[in-house]
Amino acid sequence: MNPIDRELVIWLNGLQGNATFIDDMARVIATDYLMPLLFSLSMFAMWFAISDRERRTRAQYWVLIGISSIGLSNVAVVLFNVAWDRKRPYEVLSEIELMFYRATDPSFPANPVAIGFAAGSAAWMVNRRFGYMIFGAALIYGLARVYAGVFYPSDVLGGAAVGIAVTWGTTYIHRLFQPITWLFVRLVRGLALG
Repeated sequence: MNPIDRELVIWLNGLQGNATFIDDMARVIATDYLMPLLFSLSMFAMWFAISDRERRTRAQYWVLIGISSIGLSNVAVVLFNVAWDRKRPYEVLSEIELMFYRATDPSFPANPVAIGFAAGSAAWMVNRRFGYMIFGAALIYGLARVYAGVFYPSDVLGGAAVGIAVTWGTTYIHRLFQPITWLFVRLVRGLALG
C-alpha cells in the first residue's frame, strides 16, 4: 500500500464525527444511488435538452458514446478487479471507521468514479461547462467515499483515469461504426424519441 494513500484515507476518514452536517452530506453523496442517478440523468438531459437540431444531433451522438463508455468502463473495472484484488481501506486499516455497508468487490479502480468520468467526458465534448460539472460531481462522489472509508484516494484517481481513457477509446470505436450510429439517431428521432 502506498504510504500517501494510507495517510490520506486515515486523515480524511478521521474527520468523521467533527461536523454532523458534513457527515450527513457525505453519507447521502457516498451512497450507491444519488450520484449514479445524476450521471444517468446527465446523459438523458443531453439527449433532450438542446433545442437547436444540429447541436442536438451532435449531443445525441455523444450521448451514445457516453452510454457505451459507461458500459465499457464497467468491463474495464471488472478486468482490473480480476487482475488485482485490492482490499478496501476498512479491511486493511484498523483506524478506518466505515460509514455504511461493507462492499464485496475490490477497491481499485473506483467503479462509480469511472462511470462518472465516462459520462463527464462525453458531456465535455458537447458542452465544456456541463462536462466540468459532471467531473466535479464524480470527484466529490469519490472523495465522499474516501471519507466514508470505502476507497483510497488512488482508487478515485484510477477510476477517473479509466473513465476518461475508455471514453477516448470508445470515440475511436464509434468512428468505425459512425454510419450506424447516425442511422440509430435518425431512427430514434423518427420514433419521436429525440
